[in-house]
Amino acid sequence: MAKLTSLTPMFWTKEIAATVAFYTDVLGFECGLLEEGWAVLLRDEIEVMLAYPNEHVTFNGPMFTGSFYINTTNVDELWEAYKDTCNICYPIENFEYGMREFAIYDNNDYILQFGQPINQEEE
Repeated sequence: MAKLTSLTPMFWTKEIAATVAFYTDVLGFECGLLEEGWAVLLRDEIEVMLAYPNEHVTFNGPMFTGSFYINTTNVDELWEAYKDTCNICYPIENFEYGMREFAIYDNNDYILQFGQPINQEEE
């Protein structure tokens, strides 16, 4: 049986340059590739692709109905770095399911959640 090896989100946007700037300048990603209508963003073990919307699909903004959950080793450090520069979906909080997390909106209004198991918080 075929083995699945990775999952890389591809965010559709009509604003490639602005999205690259948000992810690099605000969130600390590196731009690994930037071409007309296409970009690859990298940070640690995370890869995100950006693309112009597919011409066969009507696009009026983000169509994803969920969020993108990013696990981290220090959620409090990220909260401190992002809380004053990002549009907050919800602030940092401990949840009953054992995660400490917060969520922001990127410049396209995709929701990015950042979380860490409570029992693994750095002291």
